[in-house]
Amino acid sequence: MNIKFCFKLGKSATETHAMLKEVYGEQALSRSRTFKWYGCLQDGRESVEDDTHTGKPISVCMPETIEKVRKLVTADWRRTIGMLASELNIDKEVVRQILTQDLGKRKVCSRFVPHCLSDDQKQVRMDTCGELIDNANPAFLDSIVTGDESWCYQHNPETKRQNTEWRSLSSPKQKKNLISKVKVMLIAFFDSERLIHHEFVPPGTTVTGQFYAKVLARLREYLSIIPSTVEFGRDPTKVMSNHFLSPLHFCA
Repeated sequence: MNIKFCFKLGKSATETHAMLKEVYGEQALSRSRTFKWYGCLQDGRESVEDDTHTGKPISVCMPETIEKVRKLVTADWRRTIGMLASELNIDKEVVRQILTQDLGKRKVCSRFVPHCLSDDQKQVRMDTCGELIDNANPAFLDSIVTGDESWCYQHNPETKRQNTEWRSLSSPKQKKNLISKVKVMLIAFFDSERLIHHEFVPPGTTVTGQFYAKVLARLREYLSIIPSTVEFGRDPTKVMSNHFLSPLHFCA
């Protein structure tokens, strides 16, 4: 009401705000709010009361909507709340309420994968591996070649002792040995005794199935000439390749 009175008297927004500060002190309307009301009055607004609101929106948790959600979930149990909300064109919170409250659903994982083994589980694995080793052919482990990949820097900095040099007071300042910003992929293969083969992926090369087939061909050729092949009687055509982190039924 005070702002409208000053507006009718022809006062500016700055003058009105100064007068409000003088009368009400810290409880006066802020400068931004004062200028906002001045803009509304200049646009022709006469009422100084708050605008009426439509209130809380009508809930869409109608029986028809609940039934639609039920049918979609029954057709595909893996549908997410976002997918259901997009298909039915309703809010995500409404979908969550229908699923949890109206339908009594809860999200569960269909497959449990133990990441942290208990002490008993570790002991069972050790016992099983021990039995396999005791009952298996002595040359069984020698026929397994494991492979893995790892990213590494093109060059690593030397140790502090290796990086020391004899210099005089007039010698130029030694450059700091930094870690390379470029990484390359290392592919390594090893058996029960040692590392038997490794190679670096050329920069810019994509590791595809065709590329890896050539790597395995070079590995097979190398297995036929290394001393351990002759010593253990390993047939390079019958070597079992167990790639690191691959499930056992994928090994070949």
